[in-house]
Amino acid sequence: MRKMKVTDWIHVIAGVFIMTSLALGHWVHPGWFCFTAFVGLNLFQYGFTGFCPLAIILKRCGVACD
Repeated sequence: MRKMKVTDWIHVIAGVFIMTSLALGHWVHPGWFCFTAFVGLNLFQYGFTGFCPLAIILKRCGVACD
């Protein structure tokens, strides 16, 4: 099994956040869909700017860089 890099972790964590917030928005309160939009917008801007706060946190935690 290969060692996961920062971008791999970003995709996994973003996917978990999106799926969790969609479930919470459906079964708990529609306000959770705002969190889904926040994660999506953050991924969108990361694609253009390369800036992602989660990447900074992961690098400080010792996750291998790309």
